[in-house]
Amino acid sequence: MERRKLKQTACSFLILMMLSFQTVVTALEFQSHKEMQVGVILDMSSRVGKVIYRCVTMALSEFYKVNPHYRTRVVFNTRDTKGKPLTALSTALDLLENTKVQAILGPDPTVEARFLDVLEEKANVPILSFSTSLFSHQNPYLVQVAQDETTQFKGIAAMVESLESKNIVLICEDTTNEREMATYIPIAFHDKNIHITYTSYISTHASNEQIREEFHKFQHMKATTFVMHTRPSLASNIFSRAKEVGIMGEGYAWIVTSKTANFLNVMNNDALEPMQGVVGFKSCIPKSRELHKFVSKWRKEYYGSNPLMEFKVVDFNGILAYDAVYALAMAIEKVHTKFIGSSLLNEMLKTSFHGLGGEFKLMNGRVVSNAFEVVNVIGKGDRKVGFWMGTGGFVKEIGNVNSSSNNVLENIIFPGGTTSIVKHRRLQMQREKLRIIVPVFDIFPNLIQMTVDPRTNLPTVSGFCGDVFNLAFNALHYGADIEFTQYTYQQGRIYNDLIDKVYFKEFDAAIGDITITSNRSRYVDFTLPFSDMGVGTLTRNAKKSIWIFLDPLSADLWLTSAGFFFVLGFVIWFIEHPINEEFQGSTRQQVGTALWFSFSTLVYAHREKLQSNLSRFVVTIWIFVVLVLTSSYTATLSSVLTVQQITSNRGSVQLPLISSIVFNGSEGPKSPADYANLLRSGKVDAITDEIMYIKSIPALYSGAEFSLVATETKTNGFGFVFQKDSPLTREMSIEIAKLREDGTLKALEDKWFKRQSSVIVTDLSGPSTNRLDLYRLRGLFLTSALSMALAFLGSIVYIVREKMHGKSKMEIFKSILQRSPKIHAQENNGEITV
Repeated sequence: MERRKLKQTACSFLILMMLSFQTVVTALEFQSHKEMQVGVILDMSSRVGKVIYRCVTMALSEFYKVNPHYRTRVVFNTRDTKGKPLTALSTALDLLENTKVQAILGPDPTVEARFLDVLEEKANVPILSFSTSLFSHQNPYLVQVAQDETTQFKGIAAMVESLESKNIVLICEDTTNEREMATYIPIAFHDKNIHITYTSYISTHASNEQIREEFHKFQHMKATTFVMHTRPSLASNIFSRAKEVGIMGEGYAWIVTSKTANFLNVMNNDALEPMQGVVGFKSCIPKSRELHKFVSKWRKEYYGSNPLMEFKVVDFNGILAYDAVYALAMAIEKVHTKFIGSSLLNEMLKTSFHGLGGEFKLMNGRVVSNAFEVVNVIGKGDRKVGFWMGTGGFVKEIGNVNSSSNNVLENIIFPGGTTSIVKHRRLQMQREKLRIIVPVFDIFPNLIQMTVDPRTNLPTVSGFCGDVFNLAFNALHYGADIEFTQYTYQQGRIYNDLIDKVYFKEFDAAIGDITITSNRSRYVDFTLPFSDMGVGTLTRNAKKSIWIFLDPLSADLWLTSAGFFFVLGFVIWFIEHPINEEFQGSTRQQVGTALWFSFSTLVYAHREKLQSNLSRFVVTIWIFVVLVLTSSYTATLSSVLTVQQITSNRGSVQLPLISSIVFNGSEGPKSPADYANLLRSGKVDAITDEIMYIKSIPALYSGAEFSLVATETKTNGFGFVFQKDSPLTREMSIEIAKLREDGTLKALEDKWFKRQSSVIVTDLSGPSTNRLDLYRLRGLFLTSALSMALAFLGSIVYIVREKMHGKSKMEIFKSILQRSPKIHAQENNGEITV
């Protein structure tokens, strides 16, 4: 019994000793952890501050659960700024001087962050800021863990470009940071040739009336596209006032940056109601298993226990704060035995890991930006329409790089419920006439002319240029009135004066026979050319030689044809001579008959009757050859007689282009009569000028007198002129392209430039370009030669056969005569007479 008690006592003592040892070891292990003091400066009265605080405490707790072996422990020293910037500065100084913190986390993205810049001389520890301002490069110890806002502006510029808008209004919050940010935004828009018409700074304390007055300025500017960079609280007030004044309806486009879009999911229905149709660029958080677990835990710990709490979801700033704590704790563990300061900063800059927000990596003291999610405010929330991938452009889904349909966004519903911005909104709002200047010199009426409509008593334009403009402009359905102003001829006026009037905004546009040039394009915008490009050469049709009838056929074809006539005559004579009396007689008579027969087939006038089937076969094939030859000769001769070839030693003369210089001293503008008189006088053989002017001459005069014989692409053709960055330039160009594709431009050209007999020829060096040669017709002659050869051989075989057959008959009769001397026989031409 005593032994049992002794054993129990020994066991109890042993267990007690083991427990005591474990407690000592645990205590020693705990004491081995080196505490690193980190200051946390947040506005705990703001939603952002509360979310960040809860995220960083969760991150710290979970980090050391995963890494219990770490020898360092981060200890937070939290300070509440209560939304006062001076408090943020004083608490930061207190943490640095008294608490001796090794790093500072915060403040939230407000103006408080700006005051941390004054700590540059005193703070030699990393300051992890959630501010998105651009001042971080001024303090080497300041680490910006928030996403760089400037990267989204290229995406916004690309979005504005897709809306075909060249002018925007920028709305920013009236703070020091946002004013500095507004100086960086135009850089992205400049690359897309987008002009910021006006930048509006609105204070968070601005009254509703002050905001309305600002919007009245926008209406006066005829602005339709707005880009807004403000906090969500101010954005909600701005959109409410915008809806009141009527600039949140059809025809307007509103784009908000991530400063507002990141908080769309926490805005109430009253704030979202006036924002319907707004497009937002939202910081993108890639989906992952870790993020799903974190969100579930967040809801369970903070929302599940109190369903009435205001933080139902965690935002992008909270996730960045979570990853920033992980990066800070890992960096502290690596430098715990070293001097903290710059060593900790350098270690953080080298830290890279996959966090809740994706790949966490710092570059130049800033988080490397991820993609931005493009959302559309519809109903009680936002709808994803795609992503902006930086230099990669827009995509529907991230990672689906092989699909061509992925390189676009989903349909966006803009304010007013439309899926596209109404193109003519600006002109509708102006309620003004479109002022157009028209050069009317009454020189080429088929190009441009102006008349007064007797029904409306308003000037209208016609001619080729006028008809093209009317069709293209009417297809736009702008509904705006047009005021045409004549630009008539006066001494000293040139077409460049029209360009100057549009450039100095005396007129909105100029239409007519205005050539597109590189120099003019520096001052105005041209549409796509609606006329033929280049110059043309005009000549007068005239007969140049008494031997012109020989031109349709080449020399080798003439000789070959003549040779075949002689061959045909010989073959027919050879076949028909033994059996046809018409091909018999004296030598002279036989030669004449054979030649007459062969050449008479040219006009199908041969009267000799052929008795051999071989002859008929040869003649049938030959008549078909003759038919093709005569038909081709007739067609080619007609063409040669129509087109005048330029072979004169004087060559052609190139007149100054009318589109460049219309007037020549006191002589006045060149007219179609000047062209005709020059050619008729014989002073020149050809005139080279803008092709549309050259085409006008055959249309205005007899088509048999003048011809367009050559063209060369040296000019850019005619185009309509508009002011720089006018939206009408692009729209009219699209309509002109449609008119060209559906054949309307060709129909209008035929209407105003119909040519009767002129033929376009591209080679002026040779006597003719349509001349027939032996190579083209070699198949015909080969067929005819083959038929003649077969018939000739067949005839020879027949004659030999008949000769041999006649010889055998004679031998039989000779044997009979020998036996019967009273019978007499003689042979005559193969026939035996008894």
